[in-house]
Amino acid sequence: MGMKRRQLSFQVQLRLVLALCALLAIIEIINMIMGRSLNSYGLIPRDGNSGLAGIFLAPFLHGDFAHFLSNIVPFAIFSLLVLQHGFIRYVLVSYVCISLSGLLVWLFGRDAIHVGASGVIYGYFGFLLLAGIFSQQVKLIAISVAVAFVYGGLIFGILPSKPFVSWESHLFGFLTGLLCAYFWGHEEKVETS
Repeated sequence: MGMKRRQLSFQVQLRLVLALCALLAIIEIINMIMGRSLNSYGLIPRDGNSGLAGIFLAPFLHGDFAHFLSNIVPFAIFSLLVLQHGFIRYVLVSYVCISLSGLLVWLFGRDAIHVGASGVIYGYFGFLLLAGIFSQQVKLIAISVAVAFVYGGLIFGILPSKPFVSWESHLFGFLTGLLCAYFWGHEEKVETS
């Protein structure tokens, strides 16, 4: 189920990523000023009231400033790398990683308030590992190899470790990213006669 890659110039890609990072930073500042009260809008598994809205809000909220800093840098790097696969893919992968991984955490996650962009980051990670291979394009394969080499240690984040880390978001984000790579990693084939 490939599609044609539509590339933005690197300058436009950079502006887009900086704008998204600025949005996350503004929300972080507001959340800090409000004593982290926005975190009550995070993802609460199996809570039918505000928990479902948390599927889409949780990636924009963070537990503290250190949590925000640990997410913003890989978010920016992985966003730029996913954009190398095309703008439409970036939008699709982002949407599916937020919604599907969020829904899976809502269904199967521990009783806690899950916040942070790490589910999306792990989705990008999973996508980047496989999509380059599926693309059969040298540049994108090189990105997959570089991500595996530099960020391969992230894979351990999908395992239960620390009690206040949403490994469920990591796991379901990663699996969702792999699924996205399977569906959208291929280039649309052009028929010749």
